[in-house]
Amino acid sequence: MRSTNVEKQTRIIERRVVNPGQYVFREGEPGDRAYLVQEGKVEIIKRTPNGEKLLGDVGRGGIFGEMALIDNQPRMASARAVEQTTLVVVTHEQFEKKLKDADPFIRGLLNIFVRNIRQMASRT
Repeated sequence: MRSTNVEKQTRIIERRVVNPGQYVFREGEPGDRAYLVQEGKVEIIKRTPNGEKLLGDVGRGGIFGEMALIDNQPRMASARAVEQTTLVVVTHEQFEKKLKDADPFIRGLLNIFVRNIRQMASRT
């Protein structure tokens, strides 16, 4: 009987803990990852001539920062923890691996959605 080595592929899930008031990312920064909220809450804020504008918040099970993964454009808004928050990090590489297997129509549709959202957001 011959002995063989079987390699197990280990999936590493990166987590990040942010404290209240700490930024996950800031508007204008390059975006190379998205985040899934495992616990806690994050607010999404945009700079305006009159100060910060709260666009919304993302709680447990929500995802944010995904648009930068799709179109490689700078962040449209900032994300800041409201309370201690645990995030699951989705890297650009992980996203690309998943997207590679998607139908080309779906990939094109995602790009159109993101472009339209960015255009609408730039008008506000």
